[in-house]
Amino acid sequence: MKKTILLASAALICGANIAMAQDDEPKLKINPTGRILLDGALYASPQKYDFKDGFAIPDARLGAKVQYGKWKAKIDVGFAYNKVGLKDLYFEYDFNEHNLLRAGSFIHQYGLQSATSSSMKPTMEEPVSNAVFNDSRQIGLMYVYNGDKFFGTASVHVEPKATTVVLRPDQFTQEGWGFRSRLVARPLHEEGKVVQVGFSGGFATPQNVNDPNTPHNSFRFKSNFPTRVAQVTAIDATVDHAMNLWKFTPELLLNYGPVALESQYFFQRVNRRDNMRHYTAQGAYVTLRGLILGGDYAYSMPDAGLATPRKGALECVLNYNYTTLTNANAGIYGGRLNDLSCTFNYYINKYMIARLHYSYTHTWGRAGAPSMTLNGFMARLQIIF
Repeated sequence: MKKTILLASAALICGANIAMAQDDEPKLKINPTGRILLDGALYASPQKYDFKDGFAIPDARLGAKVQYGKWKAKIDVGFAYNKVGLKDLYFEYDFNEHNLLRAGSFIHQYGLQSATSSSMKPTMEEPVSNAVFNDSRQIGLMYVYNGDKFFGTASVHVEPKATTVVLRPDQFTQEGWGFRSRLVARPLHEEGKVVQVGFSGGFATPQNVNDPNTPHNSFRFKSNFPTRVAQVTAIDATVDHAMNLWKFTPELLLNYGPVALESQYFFQRVNRRDNMRHYTAQGAYVTLRGLILGGDYAYSMPDAGLATPRKGALECVLNYNYTTLTNANAGIYGGRLNDLSCTFNYYINKYMIARLHYSYTHTWGRAGAPSMTLNGFMARLQIIF
């Protein structure tokens, strides 16, 4: 009898220990993610035959976020313009609340605009300068430090083409690669009061621009007009005989109450081989944001930028952008662009945003292309979860 009691007691103790061990184990959390963007546009332009009015679904995604203790992962599959492709695909390890390491395919931080996804830009479409001088998703590794007064990232990565082009085994050593960093000082960051300055820099080796005669010997910089219903090239430059690329962008963020100012300047230089002149390009944007309804702006520590306004907020956003891909000394005429826009954003709830957008865009000086002018009237309804 005593033996039976002892065995039962031991079993209970073991069972309790197992239960405690199970309770101590982190829980696996899986959250579905997705987005749908529905755009409509009307255009007025001397080149009206290039800009057709209509509707489009420029982005639809479905994916999941996974968390297990300090480990996280994300996968997104996107559908746009009758094409299906992978978007974000990465693993992340959070050492603590201030430090993390991310590996996979994602947008590596370079300037203020890189902190938010393409669908969450307050200007509806990102400034052309950011589209030209930043990069899409790249396979690589990024370290992030998120401190109280200081934010910093450091990345190593391969060229963007590596996420879309299947390379033969003998081509892996020919991949373009690079590194970049974003450093931010934020001495004041509270609701309605933000003072932030930052600086990002980057280096890259030549990339694959789909030219079989000059593989990994060039860089290409290109942007469409800032609308997704009509896909029309605005500025475009290919720099051949490339040796390497250096670039930098200072950033500024100021906020007082319901008013905020965001700005960046972009500069990049491509050094070239065979005694050819180096190529430089530059651009800048200034964005003035104001909440007509919704109180003051809040701050997002993990993004080092303003948080998405709360439910019921109505926002007016004015933006000016100038970009030039023309460098006469290098003999490359990629064109110049001026863009002025006004956007109204209504934050219906935490998942839905309605946008109205007008932009005036003028391009000139691109080799083999006429000057072009576009007045675009656009609307968007988006759902993101």
